[in-house]
Amino acid sequence: MNIAGIMESIPHRYPFLLLDRVEEMEAGRRIVALKNVTINEPFFVGHFPGAPIMPGVLIVEAMAQAGAVLLLHDMPDRHSKLVYFTGIDKARFRRTVLPGDQVRMTLEVVKRRARTCKMKGIAEVDGKLAAQAEILSALVDRDA
Repeated sequence: MNIAGIMESIPHRYPFLLLDRVEEMEAGRRIVALKNVTINEPFFVGHFPGAPIMPGVLIVEAMAQAGAVLLLHDMPDRHSKLVYFTGIDKARFRRTVLPGDQVRMTLEVVKRRARTCKMKGIAEVDGKLAAQAEILSALVDRDA
């Protein structure tokens, strides 16, 4: 799935859309998505001047966005729904993510109910673990 498909699936837009491509998707079970990190990212202005590092919270947010694409992709009424990020468990940051890196995120559904979901995710750069987390989310009506 290219960027147009991602933007069709979730409502995030610049500067907060943190996905560039979906490489693999197994409906309702697993997704692999990419984020190409460039020096032009707005957060690098302040994090940190002269030593740019992608904030860990944004790596987790990118994983959450990939999870939202997975949850909403096959839903016929996805345009009337939002996926709220409701929790992070067991988050760990293993290496820095720098301008020029490509972050490969893999998320798998651990538990799914009608309106809630728990996913286990990892983020890798060049095959090396950069971050991992369990991500909890809730599916809500857009009007609510």
